Amino acid sequence: MQALKEARNMGILEPQERLRALTNYSSSVEIDPSVPPKRYYRSGLEMVRMANVYLDEGSYENAYVLYMKFMTLFLEKIRKHPDYASVPATDKSINQAKLREVLPKAEKLKVYLLEQFTKEYNRYLAEVKQREKHEQERQRREAEKQERLKQAAIASEWTDSKGKIAVPTPDLDDIYYPDPNAPSAPLEDVGIPDDLTSEPSEATSKIPSIDRGTKPSTTTSTSSSSSLVKPGLRTVVTPSKVMSHFLTLSQKNTFNNIETCGILAGKLEKNHLIITHVILPKQKGTPDSCTTMNEEEIFDYQDQHNLITIGWIHTHPTQTAFLSSVDLHTHCPYQLLMPEAIAIVCAPKYEETGFFILTPNYGLQYIANCKKSGFHPHPTDPPLFMRMARVDDGENERHFQCKSLKQNKRGPHSSDLNNLTANRKKSLTVEYRRACCTCRSFIWSQ
Repeated sequence: MQALKEARNMGILEPQERLRALTNYSSSVEIDPSVPPKRYYRSGLEMVRMANVYLDEGSYENAYVLYMKFMTLFLEKIRKHPDYASVPATDKSINQAKLREVLPKAEKLKVYLLEQFTKEYNRYLAEVKQREKHEQERQRREAEKQERLKQAAIASEWTDSKGKIAVPTPDLDDIYYPDPNAPSAPLEDVGIPDDLTSEPSEATSKIPSIDRGTKPSTTTSTSSSSSLVKPGLRTVVTPSKVMSHFLTLSQKNTFNNIETCGILAGKLEKNHLIITHVILPKQKGTPDSCTTMNEEEIFDYQDQHNLITIGWIHTHPTQTAFLSSVDLHTHCPYQLLMPEAIAIVCAPKYEETGFFILTPNYGLQYIANCKKSGFHPHPTDPPLFMRMARVDDGENERHFQCKSLKQNKRGPHSSDLNNLTANRKKSLTVEYRRACCTCRSFIWSQ
């Protein structure tokens, strides 16, 4: 009982309580009316892909959380969306098939996790009992020691009072009194024992030692903006080829002062989101905006390559790298569906590239609640978005692809950049090479 009490005092949950807390956390899904229901259905498929990766990697709690979020979203919440009736029947059919796939996986994980939680809890209780046993033994030995000292003190007092040895007192005539007028003898040096000049030994020292290693640790931030990021966000890895290839494909539009945009897609691996593809859909652009078309083609391509959406990228042909009011509203659904989603802005004229997110503690919800459209003013304090530095582990460059879905047969937009000849690719890339910002690595996270 003492072990159970200590466990509760320390916030250690019993297996059933722990599983219930995990399930409650997984069910905390809210529908935002500003996000089209079709985006939720799309995000649901990617949620299952990530859950399957977690399952394959043995990260069972993460897998269970995503499976439960998926089921909560599409069994309970999605019907409350005001535009639910607009969801195509094919999307609903695909979703139902995924639900049939996910339900048994979630149930098996629930049983497995409960078993693991029970083992961990029992192991913890056994450790607590062992510590209690050791503590009781220590207290017993200490009590015995104190009792021995007490008995020794009593015995010493009895000896002093009953068994004193009489000390003879000398006669006054036998006492020698020195002559006060006699010269004093020279003083001799008094030796200091060696053991008093040395440091007290560990056994004799009464000063308790202080373990400096137990002092509270301080977290050193490598970025002044990193404190705004919620703890637990996964790392987003962005190979340098993302920017260089995208700038090459958008070169013609940039010369004509037209924005170009693309979708950042990739994979989940060991809790890292790795950008492996930039997809350029059919689109219409102006000097300060870009609108995608035929999103179904993007979805089909992502399904064929088992990709998840990690964010988006676009150019500012004549401006610096920042997020305009339109950009903020464009990015908001990405980050609502995936908190780690990033927006990359390439400004070749100023040789600048920016990596941005909406501030999780303010900007994200502010933009989600803003109902204005087009270019309009927003408050700047507190900030609505923040700049992040790029993370590149250097291991994913060779796997990166840049895919254009545009049908324009002129220029590099007409095909995948990987199909261009080496010479042509080189000539297109040279002019924009310097525009690709190379930032020092910064771990966004966890």
